[in-house]
Amino acid sequence: MLKILVTGGLGFIGSNFIRLMMEKHEDIYVTNLDRLAIGSNPSNLREIDKNKRYRFAKGDVADTNLVENLMRETDAIVNFAAETHVDRSIADPLPFIHSNSVGAVSVFEAARKHNVRVLQVSTDEVYGSIAKGSFIEDSRLQPSSPYSASKAAADLFAISYYRTYGLDVVITRCTNNFGPCQFPEKLIPKTIIRTLLGHSVPVYGEGRNIRDWIYVLDFCEALDLLLSKGRSGLVYNVSAGNELKNIDVVTKILSMMGKDASAVSLVEDRPGHDPRYSLDSSRIRKELGWNPQHRFEEAIETTIQWYIENRWWWEPLATDQVLHPTPWKLTANLT
Repeated sequence: MLKILVTGGLGFIGSNFIRLMMEKHEDIYVTNLDRLAIGSNPSNLREIDKNKRYRFAKGDVADTNLVENLMRETDAIVNFAAETHVDRSIADPLPFIHSNSVGAVSVFEAARKHNVRVLQVSTDEVYGSIAKGSFIEDSRLQPSSPYSASKAAADLFAISYYRTYGLDVVITRCTNNFGPCQFPEKLIPKTIIRTLLGHSVPVYGEGRNIRDWIYVLDFCEALDLLLSKGRSGLVYNVSAGNELKNIDVVTKILSMMGKDASAVSLVEDRPGHDPRYSLDSSRIRKELGWNPQHRFEEAIETTIQWYIENRWWWEPLATDQVLHPTPWKLTANLT
């Protein structure tokens, strides 16, 4: 039986990944390390909580002793653990350095000692913005926010551990995910939830920032492939080719929910807001045969329906981070 340690497995992508792996592979045992911070939700995995092939361990990925103890009975680790929201990182960068950079090094060090394969889950934001064309895996890293800088630092440590110690590590950088169980402060769930509650939908600036959107299950399928077949020491970009302006994403959701663009409220832009992200994912497509299986419009409809049917999940989370139009300003007042 393959024993996998997943860090941050109660978050959005991590929980979707664990569910997928448990459903696809009967010979996999998953240990989920999560410290139950903002973005983590035990309800995300309540249907497998009693499964004999699943175990939950509460703790901090930066706790080197804990991570090393868990690594003793692990064949591979998928490191999702991270503070993820850019707005929060602008208000208070230090937790991002702790979880995203120090935490990643904690994983690499323990994996090095116990000869364990690592799949480091990174982000397209480490590249910064690109006006034309798409970033390839060898493009220069130019992060614009404390969040993306902390993730870029982790990537560089991963590469250094591969070159210095021979650590078996694969890095994946993906575009914007969406789907069930995504924390309400993100654009798509925020748009859906605020519409369900009868509120306007805040959009930064004029909404012209372009992102490439991918359904979370397509990314999780890519992670499954990379865990078993990704080449050590390499970076793999993952993208679906759904580049849309933020304003177009919001108005599309509003239209699907029977609303029009009058529900949009343009608000002051956040600092360092990258105009456009775009990834070339030729490497994973050519080497491993991966391709996204979900069309954007169909996946958006599925996502909207999930939030409609699972009000119990998001209602306790619908705090000021969802209802306030500029959360980076709201949290900044706390520092």
